[in-house]
Amino acid sequence: MKFTRFAVESDILNGVAAEEGIKEIEGDIFGNWSYTGRTYSQNDVELLAPIEPNQIIGIGANFVTKAEDRPDILPEIPVFFFKPTSSVVGPEAEIVIPDGIEEVKFESELAVVIGKDTKNVAKDDALDYVFGYTVGNDVTAPQFFHKDGHWMVGKSFDTFTPLGPFIETDLDPLNVNVKSKLDSVEKQNSSTDLMIVPIREMISYLSSVMTLKKGDVILTGSPVGAEMTGKGSTIECEIKEIGVLRNSFVKAKRSAASI
Repeated sequence: MKFTRFAVESDILNGVAAEEGIKEIEGDIFGNWSYTGRTYSQNDVELLAPIEPNQIIGIGANFVTKAEDRPDILPEIPVFFFKPTSSVVGPEAEIVIPDGIEEVKFESELAVVIGKDTKNVAKDDALDYVFGYTVGNDVTAPQFFHKDGHWMVGKSFDTFTPLGPFIETDLDPLNVNVKSKLDSVEKQNSSTDLMIVPIREMISYLSSVMTLKKGDVILTGSPVGAEMTGKGSTIECEIKEIGVLRNSFVKAKRSAASI
């Protein structure tokens, strides 16, 4: 089932994508919900990020080029980071390159949406706590990384976390390909079995540190091939079973205070 959020004029609604269009729903997608009976053509609505996350957690450098490059021992402390919820945008939204730089980096990723409180879960049970999966783009401005290795500023600008177009609840996350195309040229295409820290282990580890809540989003890492790009480019992040997350890059408009 593919859940989505969408705008019709001034109304923001929830729905389920179906062959006949987007079927509006009401209620809590994590609990009790029902169809309203109204259906919209996707051409007549604006798709939004399919969830307003509770929090966003990313993992760094989590893909190898080929299976034999995977380490025999997982990192004792994986490199995780937070991204602000204010960085979230939806499909077709513009990614704004901050003032003072000319390029940012795209990073196509499988994003996990947690569906219930998750604390100290075993890796074999981890996927039972997942609501569904969407496509994420962990946009990054490495020019703002701190010299001591802190990433927060370079990951946190507004528009730096596109999500969408849907949350797919019927998906095997261990057997999908994460892809991207920059201006129609393929840049990334790797199976999730090339992850260094697999998804089950990722969720289990995080749940040993913090209580994951419904609506939390985990960005599970970006395949080899992510690169820098500038204004005028269009990035398409794709997981076939979920859909295509398409966004364009624009330069920030200089504020009056900085003129």
